[in-house]
Amino acid sequence: MLTLQYLRDNTEEAKTRISKRNPKYAEAIDEVLLLDEAGRKAKAEMERNQAEANALAKEVGALMKAGDHSGAETVKANTALLKENVKRLEEEHKLLEQKLYDVLVTIPNTPHVSVPNGQTPEENITVHQWGAIPVLPEGSVPHWDLVKKYDLIDFELGSKITGAGFPVYKGKGARIQRAMINFFLDQAIKAGYREVMMPLLVNADSGFGTGQLPDKEGQMYHATVDDLYLIPTAEVPITNMYRDVILKEEDLPLKNVGYTPCFRREAGAWGAHVRGLNRLHQFDKVEIVQIAHPDKSYEILEEMVKHVQGLLEQLELPYRILRLCGGDMGFTSALTYDFETYSTAQGRWLEVSSTSNFETYQANRLKCRFKNKDGKNQLVHTLNGSALALPRILATLIENNQTPEGIKIPKVLVPYCGFELIN
Repeated sequence: MLTLQYLRDNTEEAKTRISKRNPKYAEAIDEVLLLDEAGRKAKAEMERNQAEANALAKEVGALMKAGDHSGAETVKANTALLKENVKRLEEEHKLLEQKLYDVLVTIPNTPHVSVPNGQTPEENITVHQWGAIPVLPEGSVPHWDLVKKYDLIDFELGSKITGAGFPVYKGKGARIQRAMINFFLDQAIKAGYREVMMPLLVNADSGFGTGQLPDKEGQMYHATVDDLYLIPTAEVPITNMYRDVILKEEDLPLKNVGYTPCFRREAGAWGAHVRGLNRLHQFDKVEIVQIAHPDKSYEILEEMVKHVQGLLEQLELPYRILRLCGGDMGFTSALTYDFETYSTAQGRWLEVSSTSNFETYQANRLKCRFKNKDGKNQLVHTLNGSALALPRILATLIENNQTPEGIKIPKVLVPYCGFELIN
């Protein structure tokens, strides 16, 4: 979440930046600052009353010693009134602090200066495009027909076992999933990331730390008996490794990569655009996460973007990179680049990765800091990226590589899956 100090010192800047998302958040900043001012006044008044009560308490002894019992009783009465005021002001201060906190956690991150104005996906800006759109042979079909033809994925069986959005991968469908996971992990390790294997359930503190909670949209699966949440992305457990940790400046950046299944309720999602692999409740993803020095985080973001580009180019998939507008960014992000691959059979672009810099927003919730050269604790910047999410990669891969003889496998994956053609 945003820090109070930032909002106090940079009020107009914060309101200008947050208005790229929605002007209503500028009003929320005003509300936070009013509550902050009221809370500080209550605290100052409480401390003044406490100091006065302490001073009067010392007078009581002196008056009693001097035999002025009447004066001592008067001072005692005044002291009692001051203590009642202290108690009342303490409760008022706590109430104001809670109200401030409740508003503060509803305010999203302030967009970076380079984030475009806009509220809808149509207002995102294409910053890069690569690869020619394939020309498919006559009779080409979308992936939901291809997976039936070659017995790669069984959506109906998944619905029987669990429900819609939980596919069963079979035979070469399962093997190519495993091949992509291993390829993505190997590429990240070559780029200097440390592989980690994380829990698939997290507690509420972890969900709060990375901004998934409070979960107003109800998009996380909640195991209510144990109060645990199925992870929507490996970002959550990986980033939470550094919750309540003070790092050494010389150890930054910290680079981790993890493969996990991901679970999302996707409440309200329906229609042709979510057919097949386009939107699932359970899917596989390899995630890269960096904990960075604030002075280096945007340089690191560009490095992460190039890493994702490299994966897509090795897979020979046409893609484009979008810089998201303020209204289309995730709650915690300061700047996000979305990657989309082109599905020729569907005739549309499909999102396959988001790569984001969260600046100090997550770090403030996580209390993840480093000790700087002056010996002071300073918040880190956190970044992550999908490298990559598998379902839509698989969808575009098999659609774009279908031939009359079968589905060609990109050369880079052949050593991993052990076959060149699905037929």
